[in-house]
Amino acid sequence: MTPGCPRCPTPVAPIKETDASWSCPEHGLVAPLWRPAESSYDEFAAHLELADALPTYVPWPLSPGWRVTDFGVVERKATYTCVSGPSELDGPVDLFIVSEEPSTGLGSRCAGTLHDDPGAEIGDGPPASKVRLDGQPVPLWLVSTCDGVGEAASEWDRSVLAGEGAGRWLWLVIRPASALLLLRDPWLLRDVSTLGPALVELPFGGAAPPW
Repeated sequence: MTPGCPRCPTPVAPIKETDASWSCPEHGLVAPLWRPAESSYDEFAAHLELADALPTYVPWPLSPGWRVTDFGVVERKATYTCVSGPSELDGPVDLFIVSEEPSTGLGSRCAGTLHDDPGAEIGDGPPASKVRLDGQPVPLWLVSTCDGVGEAASEWDRSVLAGEGAGRWLWLVIRPASALLLLRDPWLLRDVSTLGPALVELPFGGAAPPW
């Protein structure tokens, strides 16, 4: 697991006075995001140990052909996973799931939005979709990825949804954007840190998608 900034891809450096503090040239003092060099069962076990009491969510059960391709943890603040696989209508799909404390900024970085938290769109009108989080329904609202100044292709290559789940922000980032239709039936997201022996059944591997 290697450290990075949760808000941007800039490398971080340890502060000499204490091993627990890291500095980002862009964002100053940060709690680092720890990510693996590659997705594997052993690295995922290390991730769960570092995550401690934080939940790590994965769609459960994973559909055939889908794999865990990326994951990471910000100690005491956030976790994320990415699962990737085929879909009949959209071809290859990447789904990022971020669970974070307010103002962490990891979900925003993954989604490509301007602000650390989802914003005023959450709770405004009916939800766009729902998921079941360890059996409990969680409504999700669409989050705009447009900065209001100009439009870029990258602003339309993904769909972003967010809501509140288990007292934290829950972000779902889906690429391509059209794959949002996969959520027309509520997905079950499970905290896999509670799986025990069944965890060995999770498939890992494949290239981590860029974000």
